[in-house]
This record gives sequence, C-alpha cells and structure tokens, in this order.
Amino acid sequence: MARLSYVIAAIVLVAGLGAVASAQQPPSYATAQVEGTNNVYIFRAGNHQSMFVVTSAGVIATDPIGYGRPQMVETYVDEIKKVTNQPIKYLIYSHHHFDHIAGGKPFKAAGAIVIAHKRAKERLAALKDPHTVLPDETFDRTRTLKLGATTLELTYVGLNHSDSTIVMRLPKEKILFAVDFISVGSFPGRGMLDSYPVEWEDSLKKVMAMDWNTLIPGHPGQPGGRLGTKDDVQQTLALLQDASAAVKAEAQAGGCWDRVEKEMKLPKYESMPGYEAGLPMLLRRYCALWGRGT
Repeated sequence: MARLSYVIAAIVLVAGLGAVASAQQPPSYATAQVEGTNNVYIFRAGNHQSMFVVTSAGVIATDPIGYGRPQMVETYVDEIKKVTNQPIKYLIYSHHHFDHIAGGKPFKAAGAIVIAHKRAKERLAALKDPHTVLPDETFDRTRTLKLGATTLELTYVGLNHSDSTIVMRLPKEKILFAVDFISVGSFPGRGMLDSYPVEWEDSLKKVMAMDWNTLIPGHPGQPGGRLGTKDDVQQTLALLQDASAAVKAEAQAGGCWDRVEKEMKLPKYESMPGYEAGLPMLLRRYCALWGRGT
C-alpha cells in the first residue's frame, strides 16, 4: 500500500497508510508526497485535501479548497512553489461544490487554466459566487491532459454526490483522485442531502472497473488520514445498497419520515467515524427517494 511522505516538519509519519501523529489537533495544513511516486502530492487544509502533479512542463493542480479560508489558497500556491519552480498550468475542479473549489483566484493569477465538467460551469454561472472562478474550459464525458511525461485522464462517471463530479486518474501511477462520493473509512453525512442515490451506485461500479490502486479522497481517510483502495469503494457501495434496501422496505410500509428517522439504525456500520451525525441525513435522503420518489 502507498503511504504519504510528508514534507513539512509539523507532520510525523507513523505506521500505516498515510497515518500521522499529532499531540491534539492536526496542523492547519500539510503538503505530502505520495509514496512510490516522484511527482504526485497532496495538499491538505483542515479536513479537505487536493492533489497536485508536478511535470517537466508545469503543474496540474486540483480543488483550491478555499471556502471560508481564502488565505489558505495562497498557502496552497506557495506550497507548490516550494516543491517546484515549474509554472502552474492547470487547475481542475472535482465538482461544483464551494467547500472544494472556492478560492481559485490565486491560481488564475499564477496563469492556470481552469477545467471542469460542463455541468459545473452551468451551476457556477447561475450561482455567481464571488469567491469561485468560472472554468475556462469544460468537457462532457472524458478529457485527457498530457503535460510533460504525465498523462491525466478526466472522466465523468455520472450522477452521484453531485451532477458535476469527475474523477481524475493517473494511469502510469495508478492513482485516482475522487472527491466526496467515495467514503474512505467514514460514514457519509451532509453529502447525502442533494445526492442522486440510485445513480450513485452505478458511478461506484464504473470506478471499480477502472485500473487504479490508490485513491486520494477529498477528505482525509480514516483512520489517520490514510489513502483509499478499491475495498473502500466496495464498502461505500455496500453501505448505500444496505441503507437503500432497509429504507425502501420501511417506506413502502408507510414508515417515512417519522418512524424511519426515529427508530431505524444500521448496526453494521455504527462503528464508523461519523455514524451518529451522518445517519439522520442518510435516512432522510433515502426516505425522500423511496417515500416520495424524489
């Protein structure tokens, strides 16, 4: 399994996949090189993280993660400059949600071309958020970027956590960057509220069929900020399928909303971080699906 090699002194590696030691709270940010690579890095700010790739012809960065912390985007750019003197050529949005893509102006100022799924641009153009830069270029199903000796494949795998989510695959390194719709060791929560649960299962199956070994998630994996594997994708799929089947049975017996929200539990998953907070949101979304058809 790949681990992360942290390149700032505040982080201490310990045993396990990407695990880090901290006295109480993790540092506000960290830059990490993915072990087994010489060009793939993770920038982490609080509970969000992004991937950037250094090539001989420039840098490909992802998600600015500047929502509520605009100064952190400058830090992200500065951290890239500590790693390389290559210019930042691209900034790629994983999807249109502000907590991951707000704050891209420093990347634009550095000369980056912003790329996203076409639906992300449509959403952002309508929302007109002053802190979020509109994409310069969009695509529908797939796009391949080639920069130096690096190839990065961008793929829209359908509706899931949002209607604009893409995955980014480095075929040579067999690394996938996927945000919010694949849980790495934690229980899904707020992300369920505006999701597409039926199609979500299909998108997970598409990701399983891709050729990759290591998953960089948009939030640090549990435990210890670890990276993910296909086992995590399978677990996410199983969790959604189990929740869907349980709520469907109750909904068809008239149990949505009150009985499901007050009484239903998913004991198979109760040991997962985030279970208590996330369960009501999961149940509400599936009650909307099976109790209302939405």
